[in-house]
Amino acid sequence: MTKLPYAELHAFADGDRPFTGNPAGVCLLERWPDNRMLLGIALSNNLSETAFLVPKAGEADTWELRWFTPTVEVDLCGHATFASGAWLFGQDAVAGGEAKFDTRSGRLTVRRDGELFAMDLPKVGFEPGVSNPLIEEALGGGVPDAVFDVKRIHGADYKLIVYPDEGVIAHLKPDHGALAIANTNTIVTAPGDRTDFVSRFFAPASGVPEDPVTGSAHCTLAPYWAQRLGKSRLTARQIGPRPGALDVGPYGERVTLIGRAQPYLDGHLTLP
Repeated sequence: MTKLPYAELHAFADGDRPFTGNPAGVCLLERWPDNRMLLGIALSNNLSETAFLVPKAGEADTWELRWFTPTVEVDLCGHATFASGAWLFGQDAVAGGEAKFDTRSGRLTVRRDGELFAMDLPKVGFEPGVSNPLIEEALGGGVPDAVFDVKRIHGADYKLIVYPDEGVIAHLKPDHGALAIANTNTIVTAPGDRTDFVSRFFAPASGVPEDPVTGSAHCTLAPYWAQRLGKSRLTARQIGPRPGALDVGPYGERVTLIGRAQPYLDGHLTLP
């Protein structure tokens, strides 16, 4: 039997409120097994993403990092990267000022920011898009203010759909079957009542009907709202069935996400 260090953290938790934020699994490996084992662990965990870490030989505070949903490996996952960094700091595994990760999306970092953590991710651009009536009908939010196409991430096509106010986002009751037929991941967003903006994220093309607090989605949301509101740091909430909160700031081609990572489970996986 093999035991692997494993933890679950709730990334971008809403203050000290329990059961908020986006659950992420973090599994520490000595070396990479075949993909069937990684996918099997992620499927058994049944979280939106499980992060797998392997220490990088000869480089202090550096790990190779991969992310798996229950069905696929993805190119970028913010909340599981955030959880990985927070867990490593909690294990006193980071000797310097930041945890560094080599990934499919390049070098990513997580550092302490007072009692919080700050993560550096690449900006994910957007451009004016074409309305998709199938998606908009499945969302049930009426006619949006704007629709954008998002650069491919997670190996899937994305839409960014903007609505007029927070109430529309909060009351969406999407038809997940119809969204799965459309097979397009969708970020929905609007101005917030008490924050700069709110959002939700539906990812049927990545095997996740609705993701609670999506780091990678904020790589698009941050530059969009910074441009629209003329601000360099913004407050954000993702307000689906499991809410969460974070601050974001775009800086050139990068985005900083700042928030809490609440430890939930710490132990080992036992494999044959």
